[in-house]
Amino acid sequence: MNKHISTYGFYCRVFLIILLFTGCATSRQAERAHQAAEEEKEKTIKEKYAAKLEVGVDDICNCSLYSFIDDWYGTPYHYAGHSKNGIDCSDFVSILLQTVYSKTITGTAGDQFEMCTAVKKSNLQEGDLVFFRINSKSISHVGVYLQNNKFVHASVHNGVIISDLTETYYKTYFYKGGRIKA
Repeated sequence: MNKHISTYGFYCRVFLIILLFTGCATSRQAERAHQAAEEEKEKTIKEKYAAKLEVGVDDICNCSLYSFIDDWYGTPYHYAGHSKNGIDCSDFVSILLQTVYSKTITGTAGDQFEMCTAVKKSNLQEGDLVFFRINSKSISHVGVYLQNNKFVHASVHNGVIISDLTETYYKTYFYKGGRIKA
């Protein structure tokens, strides 16, 4: 009887070892599949936003920024809104900066400008803010600079969109660029 118990125990141990190694292999395969899917998503984001910004694919480096934009792209404008059901320009900027850069900035576009150091248009870098005075003496609109004169913002008429600072409308109303004070 003891011989049968020890044989049974031996086979149980062998079975558990096989199960353990099979589970590890399955886990590694799942991890590789997940990594491949992430790499494919990153490639797609880079290609999509390189085309939108009219730059090379290698110029799209901050995939978390462009993934964030992709998630919000087309969200309708809603004054004082702060969700994907509707968002205004300053709340969009606040959420983007918090999510992508872990920087907190609040308030209206004018309030946000006060939290920045002014930057010349020619010195703008990805992640800087762009401020506009639209039909007003005070700052009334804000967006986030990307590259190649493009910026992302919550447009009143088109929702979250990428626009170009060289378009006549934005060229006319551009006020200043801003970099969040450290």
